[in-house]
Amino acid sequence: MKIAFFEIFNEIIKGEQEVLEKFFKSDEALYFKEKLSLKNIDLVKDVEIISVFTGSVINKEIIDLLPNLKFINTSSTGFDHIDIEYCREKGIKVSNVPAYGSVTVAEFTFALLLALSRKIYDAYDRLKEDGDFNVMPLRGFDLRGKTLGVIGTGKIGKNVIKIAKGFDMNVVACNLQQDLDFAKEFNFEYKDLSEVISQADVLTLHVPYSKENHHLINKDSISKMKRGVYIINTARGELIDTDALVWGLQEGIIAGAGLDVLEGERQLKEEAEVLSSDTEQKQRNYKTLLEDHILIDMPNVIVTPHVAFYSKEAEEAIIKTTIENIQGFIKGQEINLIK
Repeated sequence: MKIAFFEIFNEIIKGEQEVLEKFFKSDEALYFKEKLSLKNIDLVKDVEIISVFTGSVINKEIIDLLPNLKFINTSSTGFDHIDIEYCREKGIKVSNVPAYGSVTVAEFTFALLLALSRKIYDAYDRLKEDGDFNVMPLRGFDLRGKTLGVIGTGKIGKNVIKIAKGFDMNVVACNLQQDLDFAKEFNFEYKDLSEVISQADVLTLHVPYSKENHHLINKDSISKMKRGVYIINTARGELIDTDALVWGLQEGIIAGAGLDVLEGERQLKEEAEVLSSDTEQKQRNYKTLLEDHILIDMPNVIVTPHVAFYSKEAEEAIIKTTIENIQGFIKGQEINLIK
């Protein structure tokens, strides 16, 4: 079967192509550092399998230009960059890498929270830039005894709860399916979303993005939060209405935010292209970009470039599971299929 690999991160995942070439013959596989797009799709029109990461948007237009496509692997946990419904219509199977970042992202969640709670970036920046040893502006707060609201208790959310209990935090959580045995073991309560939002001192998001939960955190929900709440998002940027987040920060409802993801993240990465595009989305994209820039410049906001997933262990798991997913499909023994 002919396979095309996109977003081969030689600079990030060291030697990824070299590892893949051991399993897939060079005359059957093509490798691209770039994302799959209309610009390079003519090079792969006869492939039966594609492997991508989150930068490749696999929509109806792309799928229709790949008449032989039978299987898509995304080397990520999230799959909102793929039109799953249209894949089902076309009989195209899709697999992801479901658990590679469950510990990695959970640990990064607390890295962001601790950076905010103890003003670590401010302390570093003051000392490095100005040689400033004045501690008065750097008073933080303890996590012990604070209430952590966890939205989503999948693998990542559960690991976040485990870490929170190590800090002696109280935890409230919401999830469509409640794991009551886990809740009993780690001494926390499941509540509905509105209760979690209103009770949390720190709110952290760990749900996949879908049309149904677009702007899950919005102006209405922010208005119901405790004054002085902190928000952490290592899931997907579109879960939070950026305009509402900026409003909440400016109004002092939200004391700070740690964001590894941003709404309009793809547009932000390709800012020049977006701002010169001539589409009906231009104004909305431009507005989101401006709001993202406001967030990045706020002193009580820490923004990182969607790097929570990236650790040595996660990198190894991504490559291993990508190979297993593709080999499983070729052998008729599919794994990690998105239903």
